[in-house]
Parts: sequence; structure tokens; C-alpha cells
Amino acid sequence: MTRFDAKIAKIRAGNYKRTDFIIADAKDGDMGPSILSCGPKLEKDCSYTRYRTRAEFLDQVKAVITQDIVDIMLTSASNLELLTESGAYAGSNVKPAIRANDATDIWVGRGATYASQPSRPYRTASLSVSRRHTDLGLYSITFNNDLDADYNSLLAFMDFVEDAHDNGFNYFLEVFNPNVDTGISPDLQPHFVNDCICRALAGLTRAQRPQFLKIPFNGPKALEELTTYDPSLIVGVLGGGAGTARDTFELIHQAEKYGARVALFGRKINLAEDPLAMVKFMRAVADGDLRPEEAVRAYHGALQAGGQKPMRTLSNDMIITEKVLMN
Repeated sequence: MTRFDAKIAKIRAGNYKRTDFIIADAKDGDMGPSILSCGPKLEKDCSYTRYRTRAEFLDQVKAVITQDIVDIMLTSASNLELLTESGAYAGSNVKPAIRANDATDIWVGRGATYASQPSRPYRTASLSVSRRHTDLGLYSITFNNDLDADYNSLLAFMDFVEDAHDNGFNYFLEVFNPNVDTGISPDLQPHFVNDCICRALAGLTRAQRPQFLKIPFNGPKALEELTTYDPSLIVGVLGGGAGTARDTFELIHQAEKYGARVALFGRKINLAEDPLAMVKFMRAVADGDLRPEEAVRAYHGALQAGGQKPMRTLSNDMIITEKVLMN
């Protein structure tokens, strides 16, 4: 049993405490932006001339696994295969997971315009093959208030649910905010997303439902609405853009405060000056050992101790830049 398995069981049983908050590192960007998702190869002065190679990226993934703080490591099926073969998960408490679908709204390669159109379902990964390495995957869906697009996305989701059941595969469900204009007012859109989530799951039995959700943090009101409506639905937040260090720690703090029990961060970890230090202080904030402001100072202290120049001054990194966190 991995640490994730133990924590999710406690949360589901109603025995949650802050140390049970689940942190996932989303290193599955090769299913979307691809090469750019590996992140820049930073020098100590914070400059870079190229992006990491796949091998360098996998070395970073292995370092996070070895650190043994995150509870889930999310990667593509192809990278999980290489990580497993290299022994990265041997004796590890970290739960491996794959991105199980790659709908068109994450097809954001350089010059691409696919994401400007309503999301269409698509799956590259095979559950029967991936089952050799893990029994957990992420399935992503986007609702756009477009009848044809949303209908087809839900049909594909139901095909996945059946496939997962047939292969003894568990999943967590990622629901993005709409990727095109919906005609819905901005203040109502978070509640549209909540309604779409609950409606999509209403016809599924307990055995068919996701282990947890991965959704954008659309503010305290929308998050509390979802978590109080159905306490059996474990809600997690996604990280979005890299932002400042304060954005990262503030998002974990507010998400946990308003009912989320999982944080799944990609760029907020991968694009940090020191991903391992970032993970360390994310855990401290989730556990309640540090407040967000204190974590920013501690993170900058760790950068200084490691001889790594920060991207921003301490004062600038202390600023909340994501509007949804300014409450």
C-alpha cells in the first residue's frame, strides 16, 4: 500500500487531518505542450539557453520520487514505463499514475490552434497495457456549454469508465474550466462547472466513480459548494500557471481551508528554481506547519543556501498575482 492509498482511505472514511492532504506532482506535460513541458535547464544564475532533454526531465522526476514527499507522481504512460524499468519506484511510497487521455484542449504545441476550438475527446494510452505499471490514471474532460462537443465528450468518458472497470483500473477525474467562450457570465461559470461535474457523475455507481476530482480553484464559494453538496466526493485542485512562490503556497493553503483534500501541481513545481525545495515547503503549508508568507521566506532561504539565484526578489515573490486567490 502506498502513502496515497492509506491517505485516500482515511479521507473517505471521514478521518481526515491536515497531514492526510494529498500532494501530486503532475509531470505529464509531454501529452500536451511536449518539449516545452520539460522546463528550462536553469543555471545557478537562473539563466538558460535550452529546455531539458527527456533524460534530464526524467532525472528530475526520479529526484522528486526519491525525496519521498509527494504522494502521487503523474506521468505519461511512456515515461512511466521508463521510470519503472529504471527502478525508480522500487520500494517507493509514491503512487505512480498515468495521464489516461489527451483531449484536444491540451494540444498546445508551438504554433498550434487546436485549443481555440471546443475540446474533443481523444485517448492515446492503453489501459490494458498501462495496467502492468499502475492501476491509477487521470481522465480529463472539459464542458463548454456546446451540446455536440459536450455530448461527444461524455460518450467518450463513459467508454473510458467501462474500459477502466474491465481492466481493474482506478482513475481521478480532471475537469477544466471551459476552453472557449460559453456565453455564460464569469461569475456563474464556476457553478456551471460544478453542475456539470455532479450531473456527469450522478449516473455512476460507487465502483464507477473517480477516486477524486482535479479541478481549477474557482474561489472559496464554488469550492465549498461542491465539497458540501457531496462530502463523498473528494476534491483536488490543479495548479494552473507557474505564478509566484506566494501563489503556490497560497493556493494550497486556501484550497485546504475551503475543503479540497488534494493538490496536483505541474508548472508550479517543474518551473520552480528548486523543485525539491518547493515540494518540501508545499508539504509544510499543507500540514499547517508554515503559513504561505513564511513558506516564501523559507523557500528563498533554501535557494540562497543552495547558491541558486531566484527568479524574483523576495518582495516580488511574496505577491499574490492570481486574482482568484485575492479574497
